[in-house]
Amino acid sequence: MARPRRSDVIAAIATAPGRGGIGVVRVSGPQLDGLATSLTGRQPVPRVATLANLRSADGSTIDRGIVIFFPGPHSFTGEDVLELQGHGGPVLLRMLLGRCIELGARLAEPGEFTRRAFLNGKLDLTQAEAVADLIDAASEQAVRSALRSLSGAFSVAIGELQERLTDLRLRVEAGLDFPEEEVDTPQAADLLARLAVVRETLNEVLAKARQGNLLRSGLQVVIAGQPNVGKSSLLNRLAGEERAIVTPIAGTTRDALRESILIEGVPLHVVDTAGLRDTTDQIEEIGIERSWREIDRADVVLHLVDARDGWRHADDAIAQRLPRGVEHVVVANKIDLAQVDSFRELRDGRVWIGLSAQTGDGVALLQAELLRAGGWRAGIEDSYLARERHLQALQATASFLGQAQSVAGEWELFAEELRLAQSALSEITGQFLADDLLGEIFSRFCIGK
Repeated sequence: MARPRRSDVIAAIATAPGRGGIGVVRVSGPQLDGLATSLTGRQPVPRVATLANLRSADGSTIDRGIVIFFPGPHSFTGEDVLELQGHGGPVLLRMLLGRCIELGARLAEPGEFTRRAFLNGKLDLTQAEAVADLIDAASEQAVRSALRSLSGAFSVAIGELQERLTDLRLRVEAGLDFPEEEVDTPQAADLLARLAVVRETLNEVLAKARQGNLLRSGLQVVIAGQPNVGKSSLLNRLAGEERAIVTPIAGTTRDALRESILIEGVPLHVVDTAGLRDTTDQIEEIGIERSWREIDRADVVLHLVDARDGWRHADDAIAQRLPRGVEHVVVANKIDLAQVDSFRELRDGRVWIGLSAQTGDGVALLQAELLRAGGWRAGIEDSYLARERHLQALQATASFLGQAQSVAGEWELFAEELRLAQSALSEITGQFLADDLLGEIFSRFCIGK
């Protein structure tokens, strides 16, 4: 996205596509009172909902609706903002938008309203991103986390870290500026104690951000294993409905089947895959290749085995081919047929869950294990709906602070690591961020936001 032309008047339909009882066209830019007067035939009254006829160029009525005028800088974007609330017919809204364009507006780019709010200092970048996250939230917990970020809670936490780092840098650099006053042992101990506090605070923020990222992005879970171990039955059990075809015939599943579910508000994107085995069936072979592609993208692999047969030689081959870093949970299915109770055990460094996809016995153990594997921590209620770039910046900050700890005593190097840590932290709120990254962030917003 190109850098916005901030003198432009922009307009867009702000409500979702389709028919509805109400539709909203939003306009932002300088000196909109003239546009509003041409559209309604009267001077707009600031921040007062006014019933008016919305007129075309020839004076005929396009619609009759509510007009609200927010003069800048006291508006969402910091510019004059005009909201036109009419009936929610798609054709009618396009006519109304077209009239705004006739009066000098241009069609807004995706996320341009929120981008202008950021550039005009109405929101920082974490709050701007929270606007889109609030719209896309998939659970009540995600909504609450997005609202916390939108209200500035995440920004405040980052700001407090910045203040602690600034104070620490000032203390170190004061000693560097006056070399005759060398950093003595008590001063060094104080600096390291302050660094420890910063690192501890950062770890708390990072834990809350990881929780929020899990709420936002969810967990990619792939069900894998040999044919006829009950993969499709487990998908159906987790989904709570018959989503996959289940038969005793090996190789029934030929392609990946996806289902999204919620466990304690955490989205899980569960993928049922074709049974992994050597085959001469060309169609089944394609399905198996796709299964491995899904496994390569997984956060967690549920490796199913039949509880009656246990771990077999073919399961060794599957386990050896799993990508490094992926969580590997072995699920012993069909415990009802094996006549054993549900269980959670650690065997040879792997977590084993015993369950029955048919009866549901032990499924709660699996759900709890999935949350654990995803990094979910019960009791963290004030998480921030963080994005991957936030986590990367926080992790980079943690790395630089760890480096500072390791070079304590070499105070010039210590100060440089603190500077790098503060720079990484500044990327979160957008204090220092490249224009191309801003374009990437806002291009993912919907038009009208």
